[in-house]
Amino acid sequence: MEKHTILSFFLALAGLSAAAQVGAPYIHDPSTIQFCDGKYYTFGTGGGGLISADGWVWEGGAVRPGGGAAPDAIRIGDRYLVGYSSTGGGLGGGHAGRILTMWNKTLDPNSPDFAFSEPVEVAHSEMDEDCDAIDVGFLMDDDGRLFCTYGTYFGNIRMVELDPATGGRLPGNKAVDVAIDCEASTMMYRDGWYYLLGTHGTCCDGVNSTYNIVVGRSRKPTGPFLDNVGRDMLRGGGKMVIAAEERLFGAGHFGRFIVEPGVEKMSLHFEADLDRSGRSVLAIRPILWKDGWPEAGELLKDGNYKILSRRRGYALELAVDFVRAQGGMRFWGRQDEPLVVLEGQKLEEVSADWPEGDIPVRANDYMARPHQKWTIEAVPEASGYLGGPYYKIVIEGTGRALAAAEGAELVTVPAFTGAPEQLWQIDQLIDGTYRIMPKSIPGCGERLCLYSVADSTPTLSKFDFENDNAKWDLKLH
Repeated sequence: MEKHTILSFFLALAGLSAAAQVGAPYIHDPSTIQFCDGKYYTFGTGGGGLISADGWVWEGGAVRPGGGAAPDAIRIGDRYLVGYSSTGGGLGGGHAGRILTMWNKTLDPNSPDFAFSEPVEVAHSEMDEDCDAIDVGFLMDDDGRLFCTYGTYFGNIRMVELDPATGGRLPGNKAVDVAIDCEASTMMYRDGWYYLLGTHGTCCDGVNSTYNIVVGRSRKPTGPFLDNVGRDMLRGGGKMVIAAEERLFGAGHFGRFIVEPGVEKMSLHFEADLDRSGRSVLAIRPILWKDGWPEAGELLKDGNYKILSRRRGYALELAVDFVRAQGGMRFWGRQDEPLVVLEGQKLEEVSADWPEGDIPVRANDYMARPHQKWTIEAVPEASGYLGGPYYKIVIEGTGRALAAAEGAELVTVPAFTGAPEQLWQIDQLIDGTYRIMPKSIPGCGERLCLYSVADSTPTLSKFDFENDNAKWDLKLH
């Protein structure tokens, strides 16, 4: 896609809630996203895949030999292991299939080190077997053990253990049945639990696909994997992780990407995006962890918000004089006195007295006053980061924009210009709160986030998920 076409596409999305990734994010059965030499990669069914320089704008160009279906990828040491299925799932007219793995030092097809090793078979299925060798998924746990799951609705989901040094199957390892009624399986490990994720529902039917992602967990990699009400996934159990959205249908092929402690993303496809001719697209969502279970977070929607510090619950506001609202104290009154609806304080009643230049910010009790109300809007043409666009944050009804300033401090400037210090990365954290980070800070090369050093003093500082000073709640008003 040419540059002017991309820009036109971004501008067409401006003001809309971001749903899937932008650019040309067309893919089916995406592998778990990998970061290699400054870029993000994912592979899909049929060969090839997508590349992104920022995690927001995706284009074709990833290279994966072998064709086939439903690949996965994992980084082990300084190499990447890529797996795929050569047939299976009825692709060859029956249930016979092969799971193959191969290595590469890099995923960059333009690198002189780019060269896939010869594929090695790690599992297979026969024509009349109760399992299809398709839809590979990798997990390396905290003990360094490497597991591979595979299978479809036509039979059982199975797991085998691989040798992380060779990518081949461990000698003598036998496949274990772990689930039914799903496909596109994978596992993840967290806090002593092995989680098995599978895609449930009907596949490959565009806007009518009922694909959704479910999960069970076990203390052992071989199961049993039980859901939140104790149903075994070998008996059809599974807790919902993500399903269809208003204009996106067929959620499948889960992949987990840990950005850093407290910040996790899931990759998947939606089989049909109504805003892109019903094509299958890559999507990225935050992962939330609630009571030990993963579920999909939400992309932040354009809207009017109060920005509340998790430290105390105070609201981010302009550091301007507090203006008393009309109404006063009404402890007493006649019972038969008619009720009057009082208007809230309006912007035009107070903004004329605000300074014209830069205005600092502070945090204070939320009183629904104009200097405490913020509009957050995506700026899709300003690039982005893994799973989202940059945003502008302005005082509602004005162009006055929140900005990072010299000395790692915060101000609001009279007008939004799109400068990097006025663009904000907003990540939903695994506990549902938000991290708010400027794209850049004048005179500072560090990545810092909006931070409360005291109840009423916001600043910019290093992110620490264990510290509530670094977390914010965004509430629509």
